[in-house]
Amino acid sequence: MTGSPRQSLPAPSTRDGRAADAAPQAGRLGELPEQGTAPARFREVLGHFCTGVTVVTAYAADAGSGEGPVGFACQSFAALSLDPPLVLFCVARTSRTWPLLAAAGCFAVNVLAEHQREVSAAFGSRGGDRFSSVGWHPAPSGAPLLDGALTWVDCEVEAVHPAGDHYVVIGRVTALGETSQDRPLLFHRGRYTVTEPVPDVLSALMPWPRPDDWL
Repeated sequence: MTGSPRQSLPAPSTRDGRAADAAPQAGRLGELPEQGTAPARFREVLGHFCTGVTVVTAYAADAGSGEGPVGFACQSFAALSLDPPLVLFCVARTSRTWPLLAAAGCFAVNVLAEHQREVSAAFGSRGGDRFSSVGWHPAPSGAPLLDGALTWVDCEVEAVHPAGDHYVVIGRVTALGETSQDRPLLFHRGRYTVTEPVPDVLSALMPWPRPDDWL
């Protein structure tokens, strides 16, 4: 059920010609000052940006760990392009799941619903059988689609760019799931939250046709 890995891509570089994964220079990420943009302050400020919660999955075949589903919880997910259809997610360089997903060459992004806090917690923890608490079925790529998710996006790995202590992974969308009317699971200031209905006054104030123009 695995997809075919894409060909190896050349290592990206910065405008000045340095390798993108070269050690950061003084004053850049890795040498943040004690105040202003220190890691604790960075987390505090960026924690005010509310995000959805997803689980990125793949069906991996690895000589060391055997064949089976893999996945991890991910807040750093976004739409990138309509033409061609691209999405992105960010994963820590220290992730033990990422090498298996990268080897698969394809992945699915499951958008979690408000009732799936336990699923998020399971896929955000280290160790254990993350798939024991939720049913799943394969996407066209073979990647697991989690039961109860709001929707899903099936992708091939298009490119991977080193960025500080993370990788930015770009996926080319190959299939899209049906959608649900349930509320999404959100994460804000270090805790889960959900949306609340509000009067639909935004459409009357927007200078563009529809809110999907934000993409």
